[in-house]
Amino acid sequence: QKADPAIAANGKKYFDMLCVACHGVDGKGNQALGAPNLTDNIWLYGGDPQAIRETLIKGRNGNMPAFKDTLSDDQRRLITAYVLSLSG
Repeated sequence: QKADPAIAANGKKYFDMLCVACHGVDGKGNQALGAPNLTDNIWLYGGDPQAIRETLIKGRNGNMPAFKDTLSDDQRRLITAYVLSLSG
């Protein structure tokens, strides 16, 4: 999957605020926390933009918190683009 580089760059600031604590600065995750590596091409729930946005909205398996009330639609789109850019 390709992400627009400018949009992805804008998503990094939201990733840094909310996602780094579990997924790490480099996006490689933390198994002890149940946070998967976002830089490989292994997607537990699908690697398309809609699946990533759904993960951000609803959370996953009690490990990934739901950000429905924390992030706007635009912020979720920006983080989605950034996550897609990490997966190379």
